[in-house]
Amino acid sequence: MTEIIIEAGRTEAHYWRDLWRFRELFGFLAWRDILVRYKQTSIGVAWAVIRPLLTILIGAGIFGGLANMPSDGVPYAVMVCAGTLPWYFFASALSDSSASLVGNANLISKIYFPRLILPVSAVVVAFVDFAISLVILGCLMAWYGMVPTWRLLLLPVFILLAFLSAMGPGLLFTALNVKYRDFRYIIPFVVQFGLFISPVFYSTTAIQERYGDMGRLIVAINPVVGIIDGFRWAICGTTTLHWESFILSTALSVFFLILGVWYFRKTEKTFADVI
Repeated sequence: MTEIIIEAGRTEAHYWRDLWRFRELFGFLAWRDILVRYKQTSIGVAWAVIRPLLTILIGAGIFGGLANMPSDGVPYAVMVCAGTLPWYFFASALSDSSASLVGNANLISKIYFPRLILPVSAVVVAFVDFAISLVILGCLMAWYGMVPTWRLLLLPVFILLAFLSAMGPGLLFTALNVKYRDFRYIIPFVVQFGLFISPVFYSTTAIQERYGDMGRLIVAINPVVGIIDGFRWAICGTTTLHWESFILSTALSVFFLILGVWYFRKTEKTFADVI
């Protein structure tokens, strides 16, 4: 059992070391949230598959079947799936991490531990759902006879990027949500609006063909664009990764991560008093 001595300035001097010391608490919180998410549901973890599957079917039917949108030379359902899965991961991670502090108010007000554990464990829970939903992608690729290429080996890189991209805004919003409870209404709106401005049901190649490279760069201001393009590049094997827009999206993700960590650490000492 690790003994933690509370002393003046400890949270600043030993914060990152304490994160490692509280790793068991981190695992417990993540496991607790996984169990609670599907507790007393009749079909359990199948919801992790049903939600994105319905989105894929509706998107492929409307945009692929009725609107006849281009799909970069791959089956439209696979292209939509490669955009839906990372989007759901990002959206779930952002929503869950943003509510993590308020949802654990009793724990925060009773004991000391690095508060960063709470939003990070929430993102891990979203990752578990994402990992389960990959079954959809495997089934679609098998159905259409698509053979993975060497690019699939780089998929973990884009998954890590999605993790970090969700962490930045998640840390910022969860810290703001402690003081300003209005954010519990703002965050669902941001997530819902983000679905339509992110290239989930269409390809960024179509934007480039219509508006040129500048149009694609403007769209890439949305950090999720780089993640979705990366997923499609790794999974579909035929799409071309637009490096300028990908670098822009990645740079914005890193910026928001730094901003989120900075603001979270700046306000962390007040959480127990305000919450």
